Amino acid sequence: MTLVPTLTGLRYCPEVISPELVPAPIAGPPHEGPLVGQPRPDARRRTALRSAVAATSALGVLTLSGCATNGRGFMNLPAPTTREGARTYSLWQGTWLAAMTVGVLVWALILWAVIAYRKRSDALPEQVKYNMPIEILYTVAPLIIVAGLFFFTARDESALTKLTANPAQTVSVVGYRWEWTFNYVGPNTYDTGTPDQIPTLWLPINERVRFELSSPDVIHSFWVPAFLFKMDVIPGRTNQFELTPDKLGTYSGKCTEYCGTDHSRMLFNVKVVSQAEFDAHMAALRAAGHSGQQTTGRTTNNAQKV
Repeated sequence: MTLVPTLTGLRYCPEVISPELVPAPIAGPPHEGPLVGQPRPDARRRTALRSAVAATSALGVLTLSGCATNGRGFMNLPAPTTREGARTYSLWQGTWLAAMTVGVLVWALILWAVIAYRKRSDALPEQVKYNMPIEILYTVAPLIIVAGLFFFTARDESALTKLTANPAQTVSVVGYRWEWTFNYVGPNTYDTGTPDQIPTLWLPINERVRFELSSPDVIHSFWVPAFLFKMDVIPGRTNQFELTPDKLGTYSGKCTEYCGTDHSRMLFNVKVVSQAEFDAHMAALRAAGHSGQQTTGRTTNNAQKV
């Protein structure tokens, strides 16, 4: 078509375009670089590498953040101070090692997939519907892991809650709002606290102690972090467990079940002492008039079989 001037303006007139009017193509090789606005392949590789390094660094920071530098044990768990605590500590270590192994494997597979299957061209990758070996692997592997964790947890729980026929000492622990009383059944004495002074539970070292937990009002929870053991104190039911303290020292304890307004006041200490010091303390309690058993008069076992 050509434009022809007329009295009313320009008008198109169809006609064959002369070949000499067609511009000649620009000489040179065909365009092989990226289109305008698209990143170059080397830039994409650098971006993928930086992302992989950042992900690995983040994983390392999260892993190392669990390593204690304050004298505590593996992954910040307190070092055990009872013979039974070593079993709990071992279970804790095994569980974390299994979790970290799975985490490292998953991150390695992710990074491998990012690098091995990164985009190399604009061609469409091969499309597949399924991969039976991979699907069997990620179905069976989690089942094996869960079954293993269940087995070791059930085994250790049974051992930790087992009661013996004749423990060396028996302590009846009464938790009530918002205080603790410790009744020493054999010596027939008791320790209790005041609003100004938290109570202290005295235990002889290397002697197996049975704890009998009861409450006259609401649910509490008896926890000594250094013992690596905790059990609820439930009204109408006596819960029991046994431990053998094997390290001298003073340890803190607390209620870990919210029990009302002054829940934060339900604190106590545990002193693990020699047999001579324990006997001297029992004598001091008798001299102070703390003979007998203090149960608050409202503790029952009506819910024992529920």
